Amino acid sequence: QVQLVESGGGLVQAGGSLRLSCATSGGTFSSYNMGWFRQAPGKEREFVAAIRWSGSITHYADSVKGRFTISRDNAKNTVYLQMNSLKPEDTAVYYCAADQRRIAGPYDYWGQGTQVTVSS
Repeated sequence: QVQLVESGGGLVQAGGSLRLSCATSGGTFSSYNMGWFRQAPGKEREFVAAIRWSGSITHYADSVKGRFTISRDNAKNTVYLQMNSLKPEDTAVYYCAADQRRIAGPYDYWGQGTQVTVSS
């Protein structure tokens, strides 16, 4: 059973940056594809970014492409989401997720989420 704990959320002004971290335990991190998702109030959870277990492939939602970067450090069992040029519409709870089968999901394991609020 893989446990995931997100951190790094907070309040930031539009145009600012945040880096989210997701620390994992209980599994072989280097064998898991990792994803970031977000859910804004009143909306469904949506895909943000994903990275293959090897780090060789990444995918991004069109809404964050060019602004967000997903990366991983297999030695630290951690995946990151660097968020630049933040917009108020990026406000959401951000979740990380892990899955061994497909980078496209569905994902088996989920963290509790971290709140990101972008003020205008």
